[in-house]
Amino acid sequence: MSMYGRDPWGGPLEINAADSATDDDRSRNLQDLDRAALSRPLDETQQSWLLGPTEQKKKKRYVDLGCIIVSRKIFVWTVGTLLVSGFLAGFITLIVKTVPRHHHGKPPPDNYTLALHKALMFFNAQRSGKLPKHNNVSWRGNSCLRDGKSDTSTTIKDLAGGYYDAGDAIKFNFPASFAMTMLSWSVIEYSAKYEAAGELNHIKEVIKWGTDYLLKTFNNSADKIDKIAAQVGVGDTSGGSTTPNDHYCWMRPEDIDYPRPVYECHSCSDLAAEMAAALASASIVFKDNKAYSQKLVHGARTLFQFSRDQRGRYSAGGSDPAFFYNSSSYWDEFVWGGAWLYYATGNSSYLQLATHPKLAKHAGAFWGGPDYGVFSWDNKLAGAQVLLSRLRLFLSPGYPYEEILSTFHNQTSIVMCSYLPVFTSFNRTKGGLIQLNHGRPQPLQYVVNAAFLATLFSDYLDAADTPGWYCGPNFYSTDVLREFAKTQIDYILGENPRKLSYVVGFGHHYPKHVHHRGASIPKNKIRYNCKGGWKWRDSKKPNPNTLVGAMVAGPDKRDGFHDVRTNYNYTEPTLAGNAGLVAALVALSGDKTTGIDKNTIFSAVPPMFPTPPPPPAPWKP
Repeated sequence: MSMYGRDPWGGPLEINAADSATDDDRSRNLQDLDRAALSRPLDETQQSWLLGPTEQKKKKRYVDLGCIIVSRKIFVWTVGTLLVSGFLAGFITLIVKTVPRHHHGKPPPDNYTLALHKALMFFNAQRSGKLPKHNNVSWRGNSCLRDGKSDTSTTIKDLAGGYYDAGDAIKFNFPASFAMTMLSWSVIEYSAKYEAAGELNHIKEVIKWGTDYLLKTFNNSADKIDKIAAQVGVGDTSGGSTTPNDHYCWMRPEDIDYPRPVYECHSCSDLAAEMAAALASASIVFKDNKAYSQKLVHGARTLFQFSRDQRGRYSAGGSDPAFFYNSSSYWDEFVWGGAWLYYATGNSSYLQLATHPKLAKHAGAFWGGPDYGVFSWDNKLAGAQVLLSRLRLFLSPGYPYEEILSTFHNQTSIVMCSYLPVFTSFNRTKGGLIQLNHGRPQPLQYVVNAAFLATLFSDYLDAADTPGWYCGPNFYSTDVLREFAKTQIDYILGENPRKLSYVVGFGHHYPKHVHHRGASIPKNKIRYNCKGGWKWRDSKKPNPNTLVGAMVAGPDKRDGFHDVRTNYNYTEPTLAGNAGLVAALVALSGDKTTGIDKNTIFSAVPPMFPTPPPPPAPWKP
């Protein structure tokens, strides 16, 4: 009988039960097999079975690590490699730590950021009232602390504070309110850029100094008012008047001793609506300070209601403001103020007003004219249209607002086209400065506002994933708008035929005879009276104090500029002009990828569910 066992290499192994051979015999027989006939490689166990004890390979040495067993040779190599690697790493670290090297810090700030630091300092130099300890303008001090109290005819007595408008010591609410609105708008859109420049706290202080004063100029706790203190100080010198006032006298604000009348208005729609815009926009800037933000909103509501109830221009009837900041109409302020109050409150009644077709028509939205698209302290229409285009781009409220919002969006597109060199809506100087005021004096304030709107609209389109816009049949990239803004601001910062920076203290070559009383009279403990300061006004010497950051009025239409103190059409800076400059600079500063803050302006706006349009009239056969 034979049995079959499994051959460990795959074949049957026949075992004869009758075979009486001993184990030794069998072992010897195995050694006689033809080893070359084995067709597959054998493992060590199989080889030991086959080859027997005499031809086994030399046994490898192993290290037992508990969970695994590894070759001693591999173990030694591994440990050695680790030790050598550790030594080399430590040695390299030691060299790196001890050898001196250059630190690659942040890239240097761009020109726009550098100019921004300076442009904001101008507001510190314009402060009236009791100055904060950290005002950082060494030649300025407390001034005009009795504003309001010294005028017996006014009922609003505490009017200390606020800002002097320009090179004089008059406080005009109209351009000052516009300046605060512009600064607030720039913070709402570009707070990240202000923070990156280290100026966010500073710009908020600048705005609050202005809004604190505006709150003093009317009864801000009331729901209804009947007057506003529109102006402190007088500048009319017509008819050869020699009465001491803020234009006839040339004195440091700290030395003023002549009367400063207060001009109150009882029918001033333009002024009240602009002040409402200033307080409403600032309420968004200060939304983290709930009590102050609510105070601003309440004041804005009260002012706007007053502007609607008591219709009239604040500068009507040959009043003092008419000589300096004459308002052409109040309809644009209604659209502008209504838009800002909607953003500040979320109350749709303000949006209904701001998008009312009759209001838009009165404000000039449907006709051209030489000054169409020129954004300034007098005409807010272009700014209001950009502001409301933002609503359409990001929230798209639909009916019943869509008709006017789409009109405003289209009009904004046309205005942006008019800024481009390929169109001839506005002339340019040979040096490339756009003539938005058609060659009239003091052009720069209009240029900086346009640069801000162009950059902002470009950023709106980018944030809405829209690569550009149409001018007639031609499509233009958003980069073209930004390039327009850059060329204009670069011109102001020194890239012009005269190689002159029109921002004081920026660059190496800038105006030294700025039309400004405080900057032109030395702080030498001598008090110069009304006429005593005239010698400083008429002096050919540079100003003893540098009015850092002041953007002067600008060159003429031939790129010419006269650095003469008495010629204010060239050398006088203004609050409104510098506010536009600050806004344009922050918009262009830093990294383009930062862009706008899409959501903060909408923080008070409730979710929008468009009202369905009315059904069509029933069909009749």
